[in-house]
Amino acid sequence: MKSSPAYPPLVDPFRRAITYLRVSVTDRCDFRCVYCMAEDMTFLPKREVLSLEELDRLCSAFVARGVRKLRLTGGEPLVRKNILSLIQSLSRHLDTGDLEELTLTTNGSQLSRYADKLADLGVRRINVSIDTLDPATFRQITRWGDLDRVLEGLRAAQSAGLKIKVNTVALKGVNDHAFDEMIRWVHGQDMDLTLIETMPLGAIEDDRTDQYVSLADVRRDLEQRWTLIDIPFQTGGPARYVSIAETGGRIGFITPLSHNFCESCNRVRVTCTGTLYMCLGQDDAADLRTPLRSSDGDELLHTAIDEAIARKPKGHDFIIDRRGAPPALARHMSVTGG
Repeated sequence: MKSSPAYPPLVDPFRRAITYLRVSVTDRCDFRCVYCMAEDMTFLPKREVLSLEELDRLCSAFVARGVRKLRLTGGEPLVRKNILSLIQSLSRHLDTGDLEELTLTTNGSQLSRYADKLADLGVRRINVSIDTLDPATFRQITRWGDLDRVLEGLRAAQSAGLKIKVNTVALKGVNDHAFDEMIRWVHGQDMDLTLIETMPLGAIEDDRTDQYVSLADVRRDLEQRWTLIDIPFQTGGPARYVSIAETGGRIGFITPLSHNFCESCNRVRVTCTGTLYMCLGQDDAADLRTPLRSSDGDELLHTAIDEAIARKPKGHDFIIDRRGAPPALARHMSVTGG
């Protein structure tokens, strides 16, 4: 592959530097979470999915443009065949200092198998999705998931020295009565917790107007029992953090509907097919697979990236529609990645 000339850092039309890239390495998952996927999913043919070499080349192009944080997502990233070879290759950017953090979001099902290897390759922190500590409810939410297996993976990750943030999607009537229990458990395990509002992405069997819980309401409820202190802590993502005086732990709130986080957006997402989404909540996208496969050099790729970032919008238009309208966007969360 030919070396590329130096390219300037990525800055969008609103003068926001793009320093955070989320890349889906697969649309496949070994769970079928009710807010993320339909139970009967049709997955992409292999020819449409970027190879590991193409994913490395694409990620490296973004690193060369000023991306400092790279998160691998899915689907479930650890079900991608030979995923460790991609992580090993990308870790060279950690060695040079061009990349500050290489991390991933996982459902935890494969962590007992991969935790030590991830730590050896330079991964220092991971996000693990756990929406409930009740095994039966966990199976109901994930359809196929085994909570004991996920908890075993968390123990393996901590033994490997990985810092863990638990992501919990707030679901009305499902887990919204159990946030106190989740706080006590997560902070008791020396982990952070992030609560996330459900997002109107993709057609699912259930009605998201029935699932939706405003985290503004959740916070007000938590403040009846806990002392929440706003803190400036940041991980590079959209969460706004508080510390809880009683536990000493942190909680993040990701609120795309009740209080969007667009003004400071430093992120873009690439799907496993090489489609670049400049905003999670907009359909405008750019094809990066074609320039990747059209040339051994990266000039066409960088041109496509530049044209896309020039269209990055100021914010998204998420709304929970209570009139029975289709979801805001047709694509599933698993397609866009994490």
